[in-house]
Amino acid sequence: MNEKSRSVLKLAVTAAVVATLGLAVACKPAGPKPEQTADAIYTGGPIVTVNDAQPTAEALAVKDGKILAVGTKADVLKTKGDTTKLVDLGGKTLVPGFVDGHSHFGGVGFQTVAANLLSPPDGPVKNIAELQQVMRDYMATSPLVKARGVVIGMNYDDSQLAERRHPTRQDLDAISTELPVMAVHQSGHFGVLNSKALAQAGVTAESQSPSGGIIRREADGKTPDGVFEENAWLAVLFKIVPAFAPEEIAAQLKASQDIYMANGFTTVQDGKTMAGQVATYAALAEAGEFKIDIVAYPDLVTVGDAPVLHGPLMSRGYTNHFRLGGIKLTLDGSPQGKTTWLTKPYVKVPAGAKPDYNGYPAFTDEEMNKWMMLAYKNNWQVFAHCGGDAALDQLIKAARAATAAYPGDDRRTTIIHGHFIRADQVPAIKELGLFPAEYPMHTFNWGDWHRESVVGPERAENISPTGWLLENNLKFSIHSDAPVVFPDSMQLIATAVNRTTRTGHVLGPQHRVTPLVALKAMTLWGAYQHFEEKTKGSLEPGKLADMVVLSDNPLTIDPMKLNTIQVMATIKEGKTVYSRD
Repeated sequence: MNEKSRSVLKLAVTAAVVATLGLAVACKPAGPKPEQTADAIYTGGPIVTVNDAQPTAEALAVKDGKILAVGTKADVLKTKGDTTKLVDLGGKTLVPGFVDGHSHFGGVGFQTVAANLLSPPDGPVKNIAELQQVMRDYMATSPLVKARGVVIGMNYDDSQLAERRHPTRQDLDAISTELPVMAVHQSGHFGVLNSKALAQAGVTAESQSPSGGIIRREADGKTPDGVFEENAWLAVLFKIVPAFAPEEIAAQLKASQDIYMANGFTTVQDGKTMAGQVATYAALAEAGEFKIDIVAYPDLVTVGDAPVLHGPLMSRGYTNHFRLGGIKLTLDGSPQGKTTWLTKPYVKVPAGAKPDYNGYPAFTDEEMNKWMMLAYKNNWQVFAHCGGDAALDQLIKAARAATAAYPGDDRRTTIIHGHFIRADQVPAIKELGLFPAEYPMHTFNWGDWHRESVVGPERAENISPTGWLLENNLKFSIHSDAPVVFPDSMQLIATAVNRTTRTGHVLGPQHRVTPLVALKAMTLWGAYQHFEEKTKGSLEPGKLADMVVLSDNPLTIDPMKLNTIQVMATIKEGKTVYSRD
């Protein structure tokens, strides 16, 4: 081959190589566009989306705090880039972040600095002697007692004490006569003061019971026995609780947040926020202390038509994980404490009460109408504590009148607890667009007490009547009401599904729900309750990456073992804010 031929051949070979390389480059799969590149991809375990259009998935991708893709592993892995973190669930289950339909965020923080007076299985107190000993031990070791000179215990339950009564001032005097001693009932609707605390609160034999509350008396009918109910309790409570310094409040709220995150909650409510607390929450939010979303509902009666209710905090959007969602009204009391307002008498009335005693309202009809008109006029979402069916009758009448006066808006006025919703009230709930936030945890904690002492077996069967709501195609949420009970997410789901009492009785089997419905009530329907269903509550592209990793799949595990499932990790907007490891 001559030199010319060799040159031609070399050029041809070079051209072929270049062409081949060019073809190879052209055929190389293109990577995902930057806006479609996931920050993290979750695979390796069941993914329960709570999205009826796509109930389960093999993989989920997260980008900039939102869900980028949900689907098959092959499809979702197309969003993988060089910096994508691959998360292997290791067989554990991914579900949406939990929403607590009603609780008291600040109260959970306060509980962390008080003596634990809960009865088993949540605490040690089975009788008044044990209550006294727990408070003595607390008094000897508590930094709060040392710094503030006050002894505070939380969550005694007269229905679980052997004596089946409230402790009295004499019982608390046996703990101390030198320091004020206060014991808070598990419902939060009662409390007991010792003689020192009574003097500090300025309560004497001449003190009158306020409207919507009772100062209980001793046998002479005059001397306070130390027990306060409802509005009477609220009137003395803050005369005993010390004025905590900002750093003390911040520490309590951080502790509260840790408890909720450890239980998988990514959205938490503070129901009945007081005026001073709103400013504290806002300051902590601005300081970046909140890792999960806190939505607060100020108490309208104490806050009034204040400027803060008309300011930027009253919003459907969060600023640094905090907002005001509306207002709170408390129409009646506690069923286990027998102050809930019923249309029929209690089976066993409290000591000294008339045989036809059926509890009592917090408001006259005129007062209730005034507050509802104010809320509807300003389009504030109303969270209305209604334990009894008589209280719900009052709410229905007030909502109907306010809707007629200010029609047209989707307000999602929320029935908090709805313990004793009657079947004949359900159509009105649907007509007026009221949203039930149910409390099936009562079936375990107080189901036996309701059957034997509160309303009797027949009415107790229909406590938290979720079955009736489902029959009428109504959404509902379920909640902890913490610190009334611990915000144990899986126990909440388990009680809604199983409805077993402490003694194992199934209370109202017709109101049992499936694990999927219970999960919806803790996620998507809870988000709907707060006007957040477009951004939260299910694992769908575009929604916030608020998620929980569970040790087992709640949809496939034995329903009686639901409360054994552990929260392994809590993820808020793509960031892991809690890990059991």
